[in-house]
Order: sequence, then structure tokens, then C-alpha cells
Amino acid sequence: MEQVKRSAFAEAGKRARTVIDVSPVSRDNPFRRERMQRLKGLVEVVIAEKGACKIIDIGGTVGFWETWEHLLDFSKVTIDCVNVAPADATGHLPIRMLVGDARDLTFAADNAYDVAFSNSVIEHVGLWQDMERMAAEVRRVAPRYLVQTPYFWFPVEPHARSPLIHWLPESWKYRIVMHRKCGFWERQDSVAGAVRTVQSAIMLDIRQMRALFPDADLHKERFCGLIKSLVAVKG
Repeated sequence: MEQVKRSAFAEAGKRARTVIDVSPVSRDNPFRRERMQRLKGLVEVVIAEKGACKIIDIGGTVGFWETWEHLLDFSKVTIDCVNVAPADATGHLPIRMLVGDARDLTFAADNAYDVAFSNSVIEHVGLWQDMERMAAEVRRVAPRYLVQTPYFWFPVEPHARSPLIHWLPESWKYRIVMHRKCGFWERQDSVAGAVRTVQSAIMLDIRQMRALFPDADLHKERFCGLIKSLVAVKG
């Protein structure tokens, strides 16, 4: 009986780790699979209308799309991945890597793309006015889009991989980061480094996402009845 209990606890722990898995190159996360199915639906609508689909992935990588290439017909799909840091578009997929800022996509004309996609990026671009700029650019460069972000009121902070830390005052959070490593947040030796770290991810609630993307349907990804992520979808 004790062994059965231990096995049950181990399996439950494995499921929990999978659910909060933030690796961009993993198919194990069920929410990410569902999210990509939504994207596939948008892309297939465009292909049915136009015969091809051009995607802009804000914050994307080649590795991400290699993980999910089985979902899309890449003979009819091209992707531009925009990142602040340059990267090579190595591989066999029709992907270009562009250097750019999510808040300023002026290299692209209005509706230059068929679908805009962004996965866990908008919480990293800065304060509210920065998020507004990114949201406006997403809506400008493509008539259809899917934008996902972690939900503020989910009790586990996915970047720090720590419970409740994002609900604490900033004056407490930066002190914690100066004391120890928290998930992807490395331990910092200076106040400046610690403050920059805790300010690097500012999560959103439902009303904020609706304000940023008023023309989208807002989908709520749930774990154990709690909203874990928000996905704004237009199209």
C-alpha cells in the first residue's frame, strides 16, 4: 500500500511538472498542444482563402517551430521570427530570423502578415505603456492573431517557478532574489540586478488582457480549476 501511495504521489508530481513546463521545445505540455491547435485553425483558414499563410512569430525561435512542424503544411507556410537578439535560421523550415522589438514592428506594413503569434512574451516587454505598444503592433501587422501570457492570479510564478512570489511587494521580491536563485531567476548580488530581474516579467489579469486586445476572444487555460494562462485569439 505504501508503495502504491508513493507511486501515486510521484505520478501526480510528474503531471504537475508537465503542466507548468515552460520549455519552448516540448510537446508534453497539454496547454501548449491545445494552443497550437488553435493556431493551426487560424492558419488553415488563411490557406483555404489564399493558398498560403505568412506568420510573424514575435519572440519565436527555430527550435520552437521544429517541435511543432508536424501540425502545419510548411509547403504553404512561411514564418518570420522577431527577436531582440540576432539568431541564425538554421534548419530545413522556411523561417527567417529578424532582429526587432515587439513594441516597434515598423519594418512591417499594416497587415503584412496573415497571422501574428506570440507565446509568453508580452509580460516581458516592460510596463503597461510598453504592453500597449506591443498589442497595437500585433493588431496592426496581421488581421488574425494568437497571443498567450501567464495569468497573474495563478499561484505559481512560471519564471521564478515559485508559489506566490509574484503577489509580494517588489521590495520583498528583489530581496528574495538577492538571497537565492528562483527558477529561471538567477541569484543577484546587487540591488540593481535584483530589481531588473523581478521587473523582467509583469504578468497580466483578465481585464488587462481584454483592454490590450479588445477585438479578440479571450480563452482561459485551467489547471485544477484555476486559470493558468490567458490566450487572446482573433480570427
